[in-house]
Amino acid sequence: MTATLWYWPSIPGRGEFVRLALAAGGIAWHDSARELGAGALIEDMAQDRATPPFAPPYLEIDGLTIAQTGAILAYLGEAHGLAPTDPAGRWFALQLQLTIADVVAEAHDVHHPVGTSLYYEDQIAEAKRAAEGFRAERIPKFLGYFEAVLARTGTGWLTGPRWSHADLSLFHLVQGLHYAFPQRMAAIEGDYPRVTALGHAVATLPELVEYLASDRRIGFNEDGIFRHYPELDAP
Repeated sequence: MTATLWYWPSIPGRGEFVRLALAAGGIAWHDSARELGAGALIEDMAQDRATPPFAPPYLEIDGLTIAQTGAILAYLGEAHGLAPTDPAGRWFALQLQLTIADVVAEAHDVHHPVGTSLYYEDQIAEAKRAAEGFRAERIPKFLGYFEAVLARTGTGWLTGPRWSHADLSLFHLVQGLHYAFPQRMAAIEGDYPRVTALGHAVATLPELVEYLASDRRIGFNEDGIFRHYPELDAP
């Protein structure tokens, strides 16, 4: 079985959460837009499907087409062993995944607080104001929640004795926050030792080491969700 992932070819974005899960799960996949170009993605989006995606990422796997990061990862969690086996555990992993999606959306809106169709340069003043609140209030609130979850489980993982797709996604989220807000994250990361330890544990997972060192992993850049604009960062 080889899955087909469709996502924009030049940014990690939301597609990276899916790539990490595929890599860690040992699931072979074609990163189709990287192989064929963004034009091929746009053409594929226009195809008539029984379950049409609204936007990438979407994954073709096991005869299904699944869109939305949380839905994709919930499916992989249940069907391919990337989540707890009990229903309560799987639903909690999805809950965590959707909470991560909330942070991702807020991080994006820091640099595009007025509108996604506008350039960053058209909304710098508003972005500076949004960044102040995100740095001071929202990052600590979210990281504090994940720290508390990790303290409750006591295993080093979010949902039990083994990693799940939620752990992989938290790893990528924290890396993205470090890229976008290096001063702020350096100032507060000591407040969240369990979150930091989880990041180190994911980075050294035998299932992920090869992928993380490969050119299949796209680096953060100023076209993606997590962008580093120095004027938006402070301790």
